[in-house]
Amino acid sequence: MRITVVQHEDEAGLGYLGDWLGLPCDVVRPYLGEEIPARPADGLIVLGGAAAAWEDERSPWQPATRDLLRRAVDEGTPTLAICLGAQLLTMACGGTVERGTNGLEVGACEVVALPAAADDRLLAGVGTAVAVQYHQDTITRLPDGAVPLMTGAQYPNQAYRLGEAAWAIQFHPEATPEIFASWTDGSGLDAAEELNTAVKAAESALVATWRPVAEAFTEVVRTGARA
Repeated sequence: MRITVVQHEDEAGLGYLGDWLGLPCDVVRPYLGEEIPARPADGLIVLGGAAAAWEDERSPWQPATRDLLRRAVDEGTPTLAICLGAQLLTMACGGTVERGTNGLEVGACEVVALPAAADDRLLAGVGTAVAVQYHQDTITRLPDGAVPLMTGAQYPNQAYRLGEAAWAIQFHPEATPEIFASWTDGSGLDAAEELNTAVKAAESALVATWRPVAEAFTEVVRTGARA
């Protein structure tokens, strides 16, 4: 079994997930000219990136990525869409993504499970946790039929499930402290050093929380969407 991965930029790779998933990943890098496939393998992961989900002129592969995500949802292919990936999934399936009015959400931030997460195949047991954030665009309206799973103080729509086996996650479970520091480097953020230190200090909590989520996603891929 294999997982198709769409990576939008060099600095936003699989990170922790490369070790945690335990399945071969076919990484597609459209920013290097690689073509988005018409359909995914046994699972699909769409990672984050700096472009807005509506900035197709900046990332001209985004329409094909939205088509791929829509097809994965329609066909019940296990899907994990992260940050920009979550926003592309939202737009692909009829929801709304906009520039957030509460500023940049960045660093090691708290996310909180909603009641529906209690029996979710990925997020059951997470409760209140720390997660790496780096976004200002936000999901303001979920697709019809989406089940909200996690929320946060700055932006409410932090995770949801759509269909049998598609998960949209606004935060970055894949981001190592080193990946996060690469994002803040040269960003102009006044508190970059403090943010990097806080993410590094949270490393053990990040691993303890999000590794089981990644392993649960692998189990969904292995057993099928409706198992």
